[in-house]
Amino acid sequence: MNIGWIGTGIMGSSMCANLMRAGYALRVHTRTQSRARSLIDAGAQWCASPAEVVSGSEVVFSIVGLPRDVEEVFLTPTGLIPNAREGTILVDMTTSTPSLARDLYISAIEKGVHVLDAPVSGGDVGAREGTLAIMVGGDREPYDRVLPLFEHLGRTISHMGGAGAGQHTKMANQIMIASTMIGVVESLLYAFKAGLDRNAVIDIIGTGAAGAWSLNNLGRRIVNEDFSPGFLIKHFIKDMGIALNEARRMNLALPGLSLACQFYQAASALGFEELGTQGLYRVFQTLNNVSG
Repeated sequence: MNIGWIGTGIMGSSMCANLMRAGYALRVHTRTQSRARSLIDAGAQWCASPAEVVSGSEVVFSIVGLPRDVEEVFLTPTGLIPNAREGTILVDMTTSTPSLARDLYISAIEKGVHVLDAPVSGGDVGAREGTLAIMVGGDREPYDRVLPLFEHLGRTISHMGGAGAGQHTKMANQIMIASTMIGVVESLLYAFKAGLDRNAVIDIIGTGAAGAWSLNNLGRRIVNEDFSPGFLIKHFIKDMGIALNEARRMNLALPGLSLACQFYQAASALGFEELGTQGLYRVFQTLNNVSG
């Protein structure tokens, strides 16, 4: 199976590499060719546009930054849908809007092309280790065809429903993480002020009712003052905005998410938007005038 890949950022580069290690031939494109250099050196074929990627691929994956980037990749004259052959499967793994996922699905079906929305959770570690959670929306038949490929990228993979269902599931994921991260940073800041060994705190509370992926993984990075991005604050702000807009559309009040979003917007205002989401700790340090 010839596979295309668009987007070689923090997540995409590792995910693409996992498929290559599984023996698949990859055609790759990203806005800046240098960001795909390691994949090209490993044998991936560089393509100058999404159109060139899809011209020689049976399945094309994309994972880019923002919904407008998804629109550019899929819908412009050099994009995927206008240049895909009948029967091609296009899989968008970007966290984007459910409405855009449905629009792409409709545009593609008119050409006999399949689109799946398949956002992921698990951060840079999950991308490298192939242990991501993959939540998929779209028709079942193309999902079943792509499932063997998904299994090289993730450990937990589920078909959630029709077009847009994957994105709605990812919004539920992001809503949960948003408030959980506030708890993580407040807990570790409290432990620091109390004079506790924060790694020891994570060791014990991370195995009980307070256990959470964010605490056990990103909490360690906070203790080590590692704020490098597994997922960028600025992209998380984008995700929370999508979730809040969808909630308003459904006449649903989510005050916890609204509060979390304000803290992350404060992180951006303080110049932390290029940090990983665990960089929220910096905001609470600033609020409390605490170093450490």
